[in-house]
Amino acid sequence: MKVLFVAAEGVPFVKTGGLGDVIGSLPQALQEKGLEVGVMMPLYGDISSYYKEAMTLVSEFTVPLAWRSQYCGLKSLSREGISYYFVDNEYYFKRDGIYGFYDEAERYAFFCRAVLESLPHLGFKPQILHCHDWHTGVLSLFLRAFYKDHPFYRDLRTVFTIHNLHYQGIFPREILGDILGLGEEYLKDDRLEFYHNINFMKAGIVFSDVITTVSRTYAEEIKTPLGGENLDALLRKRERRLFGILNGIDTKKYNPLTDPALFVPYRCSLTKKVQNKLKLQELLGLPVKGEVPLLALVSRLVAQKGLDLLVQIMEELLARDLQMVILGRGEETYENFFLQMAQRYSRQLAARIMFDETLARRIYAGSDIFLMPSLSEPCGLGQLLALRYGSIPVVRETGGLKDTVTAYNEYTGTGNGFTFTHFNARDFLYTIDRALNFYGQKDVWSRLVNNACKGNFSWQRSAREYLDLYRKLLSGFFTHDA
Repeated sequence: MKVLFVAAEGVPFVKTGGLGDVIGSLPQALQEKGLEVGVMMPLYGDISSYYKEAMTLVSEFTVPLAWRSQYCGLKSLSREGISYYFVDNEYYFKRDGIYGFYDEAERYAFFCRAVLESLPHLGFKPQILHCHDWHTGVLSLFLRAFYKDHPFYRDLRTVFTIHNLHYQGIFPREILGDILGLGEEYLKDDRLEFYHNINFMKAGIVFSDVITTVSRTYAEEIKTPLGGENLDALLRKRERRLFGILNGIDTKKYNPLTDPALFVPYRCSLTKKVQNKLKLQELLGLPVKGEVPLLALVSRLVAQKGLDLLVQIMEELLARDLQMVILGRGEETYENFFLQMAQRYSRQLAARIMFDETLARRIYAGSDIFLMPSLSEPCGLGQLLALRYGSIPVVRETGGLKDTVTAYNEYTGTGNGFTFTHFNARDFLYTIDRALNFYGQKDVWSRLVNNACKGNFSWQRSAREYLDLYRKLLSGFFTHDA
């Protein structure tokens, strides 16, 4: 079986969030299952020269995009057995930064069309194009609109994965002809039309053979008006082709026993976690006290992460005997709030407004409790890493958080964290207090950390589910489905 992943980012080349981690890990797990997997992404200016110098030119050709005919260079390199392909066009991609430009519709429409034009130039012919998030949403549309009668593309199947429905790629309807090169017949409610605009995410949902998202609970949530971001009716219509497959983590990369970022390597050892905490407190300028619970938040600082709940309870929380560290960047309102609180409570709170992978890993290893009060969370990476490093999550029951964190039951000794249901600051504070209470009971806390460390969130299970889905798709299982 041959599968080509198509995405806007991927580790180790470029990453802004969880999408990059998935593209960096899932292809490897699938290859271990016997698939031949390739990955294609844009050749951004931000990609390190270390990788660019290792690339070889596969081919050069022109890509049609409405009335345009644009240059495309296709480059490749092999890494850990995976073939990576890069779409090279300096006009669109040689810029400082990855996203946020005025011509995003044109950039990613070009990328999707370039992927399809590049397929005859690859060293292998994929049977499935596995596309990720809105940046690749119009690829399935282009395949049907421009290539359906071409013998090379006739049997090609598409999978479209929604990593976060909130980000949809919505653009003015004028791009229909000028950029996409499509007629007015596509400007209908059952195609691209979205409140008098064009929606790339909707294109992926409508025109792909199968849709997946990154947890079972999130797959159910996005079919509701509350979680569906105005696409719930469409997702309900396509629900027989919608599947929730939980993301995993790279357990070799994130291994507290071998992680070079940690002060002290360990495996399920409270004693050595305390040693990491002492070093982390010293690094952060906090009082060095091993017995004081250290709470952590490592996140993009945006409303979707539930930070309004933390803002509401912050002063009351810091009245307790605890310490806290916050790491991340995001909306200026949250950044300023946490910096101001860190100045006022300098002996309890350390705020680092930055992205720092090494510090993040040290926080996972040195913290006792990990906070994720998300308003919505398609899958979540933070809680999986916290569990891996024995930092006990306090999460709201939404999306992948609900699928991966089980509330501790003091009567049975089961569970790996603490959860609350309603998006409510008092419920959040109550749940933190419950965790703090058990932190004071060392035998209970030791059991909790052991439960967390024993969890298996590798990509192996998810890879098996994707493999089963690919097999169904190629067997014609969905042929007669609406």
